Amino acid sequence: MSAGFLYTPIEQLKGLWALRAGLLKTELRIFTFNDLLRFYPFRYVDRTKFYKVKEVNDTLAYVQLRGKIVGTQMLGEKRTLRFVAKFMDETGKLDLVWFQGAKWFSENIHPDMNKEYVVFGKPTEFNGKYNIAHPEIEPVSDENTTLAPALQGVYNSTAKLSARGLDSKGISKTIKSIIALPYYRIDECLSPEIISQFQLMNRAEAIRQIHFPQNMELLKKAEFRLKFEELFFIQLKLLKQKSLRETTTRGYAFSKVGDYFNNFYSNHLPFELTNAQKRVTKEIRIDMGSGKQMNRLLQGDVGSGKTLVALLSMLIAMDNGFQTCLMAPTEILANQHFQTISELVKGQDINVGLLTGSKKTKHRRMIHEQLQSGEMHILVGTHALLEDVVIFKNLGLVVIDEQHRFGVAQRAKMWAKNTQPPHVLIMSATPIPRTLAMTLYGDLDVSTIDEMPPGRKSIQTVHRFDNHRDRVFGFMREQIALGRQIYIVYPLIKESEKMDYKDLMDGYESIARAFPMPQYQVSIVHGQMKPEAKDYEMQRFVKGETHIMVATTVIEVGVNVPNASVMIIESAERFGLSQLHQLRGRVGRGAEQSYCILMSSHKLSADGRLRMDTMVRTNDGFEIAEVDLKLRGPGDLAGTTQSGVLDLSIADLAKDSQILYAARNMAMEVIADDPNLSKPENFPIINHYNQSNPNQTNWSRIS
Repeated sequence: MSAGFLYTPIEQLKGLWALRAGLLKTELRIFTFNDLLRFYPFRYVDRTKFYKVKEVNDTLAYVQLRGKIVGTQMLGEKRTLRFVAKFMDETGKLDLVWFQGAKWFSENIHPDMNKEYVVFGKPTEFNGKYNIAHPEIEPVSDENTTLAPALQGVYNSTAKLSARGLDSKGISKTIKSIIALPYYRIDECLSPEIISQFQLMNRAEAIRQIHFPQNMELLKKAEFRLKFEELFFIQLKLLKQKSLRETTTRGYAFSKVGDYFNNFYSNHLPFELTNAQKRVTKEIRIDMGSGKQMNRLLQGDVGSGKTLVALLSMLIAMDNGFQTCLMAPTEILANQHFQTISELVKGQDINVGLLTGSKKTKHRRMIHEQLQSGEMHILVGTHALLEDVVIFKNLGLVVIDEQHRFGVAQRAKMWAKNTQPPHVLIMSATPIPRTLAMTLYGDLDVSTIDEMPPGRKSIQTVHRFDNHRDRVFGFMREQIALGRQIYIVYPLIKESEKMDYKDLMDGYESIARAFPMPQYQVSIVHGQMKPEAKDYEMQRFVKGETHIMVATTVIEVGVNVPNASVMIIESAERFGLSQLHQLRGRVGRGAEQSYCILMSSHKLSADGRLRMDTMVRTNDGFEIAEVDLKLRGPGDLAGTTQSGVLDLSIADLAKDSQILYAARNMAMEVIADDPNLSKPENFPIINHYNQSNPNQTNWSRIS
């Protein structure tokens, strides 16, 4: 597709007056011909199938009928004016109703037992009878026996667009008018070798068939071609960024492993590292010693020991004379990391600091001074680390926890904390499915801790309905009698009129009645409490002064209580799989057997039941993440809607993994053979790539 044609403003399309063009921009973010051509149908209607009137019911998304008009009437006045036509086939009758254009239809549709019509639309029930509002209707003739091609695309629209004639049918007509333009042209964007190797439909035909498929076979070929193309260019962009970074950006060469690392490893390691921890530590050590700047994703399940690996990486940086920092998205999590690292290095000559937004000016000034003098070795903090006044003497390694919670520009500030870019280690406690990791973090190297520390017992998970609550209370009393502590998590803080789920305050009162003082002590924690009150209640639980913590999801991260052995999640159907798994990870941190109890009502959707069954079946975070990807989609799963990477037009990471693997492998081959895409056969690729990524800031280096 020639560049000039592709980026023609949508308002230049003849017949698309300014108001409609403006609505396409504001409602669907469609600005150019290219945007509209890439606005693909979300499903297709099979127009070869006809129903009988007796088969019609309101569970059908649409019906296509063939019959006669046996009566008409105009009803109502002014705003309620509507035209009703009685439609009949040999099995029964139903009403066809038009509110808009009623006068026109009354003048053009008349009862005629000798004339057959094809009707298409969504059936609804009203007063015990079925009708179709605003159906498509067309008389049957020898030349025309159906309204449309066998497969008709259905497009997403909005109420505002539909009111201006840009419903699904109107959008389809607008796309057809672009394809019908005499100067319409589509250029190829893949090399002849790729097209031949994968037997791809040519691009022009694929775009035509995706919007106006002649049959199912051609539609499938068009879908494969456009999915491959979309994923290929995403991977090509990521791999080019990685290649550019590796060839142009030098990193500090951490050439030695010295006293800090060896002393800790030999004398202070709290337990033997798992083979997975040893493997990823070696990967990181080699990376940081290569002279190239490291950009590595460290992912692992809850409790797999990522923080310990991060500390070992920090000690290597310190052995080479550099400072390190760890940035976390919340104060709770930053405090947890600070306490964990401080405990691990206790008794060693290592200065660990904490910097968060709530710290007093005097404390912040002391931190700033120690950073600039080099006295501070490891600084843990929140967004406060990004402030311009936070200046390091020689920052060599940045560890970012749950990095998707930070914006790109925020992360770029860490990049600028030194004259030469520090190594970057990104930690994720949310297991990421391989397809999502390849698309989101395809320009990073990935290390995975896929093994739990020794001695950890698998958490036993069960699903219980609300009417089993007495049995659950009995189990809680047994656990408390054994000296254990219990979390109870609720999805809401205050009762909602629209939802009948258990809310925190009501739950707290019922728990207090079932577990009365002074025999039992109950804490309550939620996001609307003042920080000091929240910290007080959390500390009571950490110290073992309270038996039960009733909380919202504020305890999802940041609370480490090895003695807590039971996690009860109320209205568990309200939570996503990833969140359920994170909450479950709050227990199972000690040597005792731990349990997770999912409480729900009997009214479970199919998705809700699948989530419950998945949690009961497995503790494998990566398997859970794969199911979550299928249920929720990639943007929701990883909080990645800000990234822009996942603005997929046609590919589906949950369904198209094989296409993604093929596209990435092909992109890797192309980059390895021709890094600058300068060979003649790659001209279509680089031409399309440059058009799609004009003047783009290279943020990839601080992913």
